[in-house]
Amino acid sequence: MTAIRVRNLQKRYGPLEALRGISFEVGDGEIFGLIGPDGAGKTSTFQILAGVIEATDGVAEIFGRPAREARSHTGYLTQAFSLYPDLSVGENVRYAGDLRRVPPNDIAARGRRYLHMFDLERFRDRLAGRLSGGMKQKLALTCALVAEPRVLLLDEPTTGVDPVSRREFWDALTHLAAEGLTILVATPYLDEAERCGRVALIHAGELRQIGTPSELRRGLGTKRLEVQTERLRDAEHLLSGIAGPEKDIVDVQRFGDHLDLLARRPDEARSTVSREMRAAGLPVSDIRVDEPSLENVFVASLRALGEEPTQTPFPGRQDHAHLRGQIAIGAEGLSKQFGSFRAVNDVSLQIRYGEIYGLLGANGAGKTTTIKMLCGLLDATHGEIRLAGERGNVRAEGVRQRIGYMSQKFSLYDDLTIRQNLHFFAGVYGVAEREREEKARWVLTFSGLEGKQDQVTGSLPGGWKQRVAFGAAIMHEPSVLFLDEPTSGVDPLARRAFWRMINQLADAGTAILVTTHYLEESEQCNRLGFMAAGELVAEGSPSAIKSRQTGHLLEFVVDQPQQAVDVLKTERERWRVSLFGTRLHVITDEDIEGGKRATAGRLEAHGIRVIEAREARLSLEDVFISVVEKAREGAATSGG
Repeated sequence: MTAIRVRNLQKRYGPLEALRGISFEVGDGEIFGLIGPDGAGKTSTFQILAGVIEATDGVAEIFGRPAREARSHTGYLTQAFSLYPDLSVGENVRYAGDLRRVPPNDIAARGRRYLHMFDLERFRDRLAGRLSGGMKQKLALTCALVAEPRVLLLDEPTTGVDPVSRREFWDALTHLAAEGLTILVATPYLDEAERCGRVALIHAGELRQIGTPSELRRGLGTKRLEVQTERLRDAEHLLSGIAGPEKDIVDVQRFGDHLDLLARRPDEARSTVSREMRAAGLPVSDIRVDEPSLENVFVASLRALGEEPTQTPFPGRQDHAHLRGQIAIGAEGLSKQFGSFRAVNDVSLQIRYGEIYGLLGANGAGKTTTIKMLCGLLDATHGEIRLAGERGNVRAEGVRQRIGYMSQKFSLYDDLTIRQNLHFFAGVYGVAEREREEKARWVLTFSGLEGKQDQVTGSLPGGWKQRVAFGAAIMHEPSVLFLDEPTSGVDPLARRAFWRMINQLADAGTAILVTTHYLEESEQCNRLGFMAAGELVAEGSPSAIKSRQTGHLLEFVVDQPQQAVDVLKTERERWRVSLFGTRLHVITDEDIEGGKRATAGRLEAHGIRVIEAREARLSLEDVFISVVEKAREGAATSGG
């Protein structure tokens, strides 16, 4: 049965064509993903389907009725924070039910069900404004579900949500879809789109591609090569010179400890890479062939449409390369106490000039508190800090001029224009008058906002706001840069532009500490630190952290995917089991064959047929969740 039907949908805002005749259908109980760059038309599509705005032309139907007439069947989770921060969790649920005219007894019963499903029951009396990002989104989803809609519209629901909460959120969605709920979701995170039954790519208001994730990957016609080398910068420069749209090697991207290449003929490309790097005197540790990702599909599709961001060199006049190897950021025994609560406990780390260090953790792990102490915004309770050559006095004026900081929250002034914001921050950071206009122009070019410098900043979409804020943080050419979730809500193509710039800064000697909830992105860092419950529980390069993981990831194809998840989650820790589309992922500490047999045996005992079983490659997200959850379990055991 067709739940959502869109035919030749068009939307114009004055002269702007936001939607140019898109068409697609979503089946009953399907999870369907919409992906596309910022400004592609995704939010306009959601607003029309939710009955919030009218289409200029075309058809938008929910179960055969015009979308505006079917609002009682639709739940809609917007990008903006949709809760009442001064109401408690329970009060938000009751208010949402009252708005949708749900009988009080049903509100109570459904509220209990969904709050239990999302592990929020024990926080019923907590104010919504005091919840973590992941908990807020789970509560917003509960409020959308209390009216028991038949269709759920989710516009970037997990932006700013930590990996553990994000996986729990998606596990809940797959469970709801198995019960018959139809879900349309937009996401800037392409690993999330892998969990959808089908995905559509929208660009400039037009539908460009549609299919299952595996169909879209196969349609790319390439494989991915992971090249391990100690000289990443030199290797990237060399291999980029032999890559191109019409060549065998299509794309080269640098990560924190390897290069990713897209190649049409992987065996020939492997030989070419080995030969070229050997001739250039560059060492190669390993070359591994893997399947392309949905992000590769996204980037390749937009490049074919001429959407590659302009790479304008940063107009920098300072070079920090002479500092490379020296300690830029150091902490020894760092702790922070808020009353009886210890937010950070005995953290020690060292970050050198020219290094990109990623600090990762679930919401509430202590990342932002640690960053605020390191850059002098918050006093430490215990411990010693070194920053930009100073020991202890990190608030000294000389230190302040040498650091850049982009906060987790949007840090610019909404009621100022883009130009006014950039000139204000240039003045605050002491950028010379003669350089301000040149650097402001660079930020506009980097952000894709040329000619829009007089637009009020608050009117920009979230992704563009992040680009402007990033540009403002680096105009004074800091030698130490703190980036707290800099690419939150930014589309994949723009995210690549961010990281190219971050790598350029590191190449010039800047020390960079970055936090992100997007684990695939954290592979861009040279080293990572995982935090849990205020402590640093793992540290090393992305490859080193993955290689130290003792478990294995098993992938199963079964005839009853959701039932399989439900069975296995009752018998082992819930974080070990997850559903990606129709593929069941299980993390096991047993040997591979033993894990396959044991898991298949449990499933078959419940009447679930195993069609295929194989070992899959552990992602950094799998490893992160495993490390963090084991650390939490250890802390709970020792605390008990």
